[in-house]
Amino acid sequence: MQPKTILVSFIATAILLSAALRADVSTPAIFGDHMVLQRDLANPVWGWADPGEKVSVSMNGQKHSATADRNGDWKVKLKPLPAGGPHTLIIKGKNTLSYADVLVGEVWICSGQSNMAWALKQSYDGDLLAITANNPKIRLISVPRVGTQKPQKDFKGQWERSSPEVAAEFSAVGYRFGLQLQQALGVPIGLIDNAWGGSAADAWIRRDVLAADTRYDALLEKWKETESNIEQKVANFESGLKKWNKDGQPKGKKPSDPRNALTGNQRPANIYNGVLNPTIGYGIKGVIWYQGESNASRAYQYRHLFPLMIQNWRDDWGQGNFPFYYVQLANYREEVSEPQEADWPELREAQTMTMSKLPHTGQAVIIDVGEGRDIHPRDKHTVANRLVRWALAKDYGIEVPYQSPTFKSMSIKGKKAILEFDNVGKGLRSFDTREPVGFAIAGHDKTFIWAKARLVDEYTVEVWSDDIANPAAVRYAWANNPDCNLFSSDGLPATPFRTDDWPGVTIDKAYR
Repeated sequence: MQPKTILVSFIATAILLSAALRADVSTPAIFGDHMVLQRDLANPVWGWADPGEKVSVSMNGQKHSATADRNGDWKVKLKPLPAGGPHTLIIKGKNTLSYADVLVGEVWICSGQSNMAWALKQSYDGDLLAITANNPKIRLISVPRVGTQKPQKDFKGQWERSSPEVAAEFSAVGYRFGLQLQQALGVPIGLIDNAWGGSAADAWIRRDVLAADTRYDALLEKWKETESNIEQKVANFESGLKKWNKDGQPKGKKPSDPRNALTGNQRPANIYNGVLNPTIGYGIKGVIWYQGESNASRAYQYRHLFPLMIQNWRDDWGQGNFPFYYVQLANYREEVSEPQEADWPELREAQTMTMSKLPHTGQAVIIDVGEGRDIHPRDKHTVANRLVRWALAKDYGIEVPYQSPTFKSMSIKGKKAILEFDNVGKGLRSFDTREPVGFAIAGHDKTFIWAKARLVDEYTVEVWSDDIANPAAVRYAWANNPDCNLFSSDGLPATPFRTDDWPGVTIDKAYR
């Protein structure tokens, strides 16, 4: 081959390699066909390109441009749009992306652990609801479960129109919440499901946020030890596995693979990095959340951990104090014959406290919805309705009852405790029986016994026991699975509470 021919061949190859190495303009999976953008919001649109490449983004007569930075990142903000569509979002650089059938409406994150992840087809009457799920104004996307300490920029997923097949696999609480909103508001609804069954709240928070608070030193130190000893633990696991499966005959309990802890749903920041991070910044209206079961043994810690998580999300999202509505734990486990201490009521108490610590938060009480033998109540319809009441009342200006009755104050008159309640709506009522049940009372010895109760008026309950001469404290629905029947006349169950602040069973595990 002649030198000139070799040179021409070399140049041609170099050009082809250069073209191959050039990065196409791209976006994360949260952007795509059939997506919903949040109405009346300056929606961020972002992605990647070659460093220094100019990128233009246009939709519905708008056109915005940005230049990719040295890392190849670019970002623009669309001007706020009213509800409607469909539109086409066009992104141009050295290549062109065209996302069709884009709607503008209300976007909500559906998050938490298994009770939020629970599929529509698994819930009561979910099969019937799925049959009617051909609704092009509801769009759904799910984020896969990836646990990692490295912040992820993208995920595998796509927006889909609601259909019987798609809705059946989606979060039951999330879909029912979105359906109620769509029917009430008449606008497109976008739902992002990122729930992970069994997840601890710790895993949904940035690790540096936890590290900045000395209250979590012991928690993080425990995980550092787990991480540093993983090689030896793996060796022990493999040795134990051989013994367990000696001669091909498994015997006893199979050893747990310690590597699962590194990519699982308990390790601090794992879910924040692997699941939440790729969507942070996407235009949303708010979040609905159903979690707490995995943190019940550390209920006192949850008093601070849960608000910390919410604030972490809000800070990083950059959309101010967006609404965050959550489900209080349902009734679960065996009923008890006498009042006793337990972790689930302490976790419920921590959840209730969050409303007084952060603005624009709301709690859906479902103490009447649970199942004693199943941590996954199948009645997701009631759960979704209790959540959507908060959104309709607080965010969309629709007058509906939304907050469960809450304890306000207690006074003692002789042998009786007089309890006053807020948020009673049209008044308090006892369900099924004339007398309210679920109350326990104690004297100064801190020993609780079941109490008698009577409705005095629409917002007052009188509680007493013939065996307590000088009452000091009252508790209501203070059990894992309480027998309780106090409601508002609007059908919302009274929030479990206690009037005392005596140390509970999880206080010693508060920061471990």
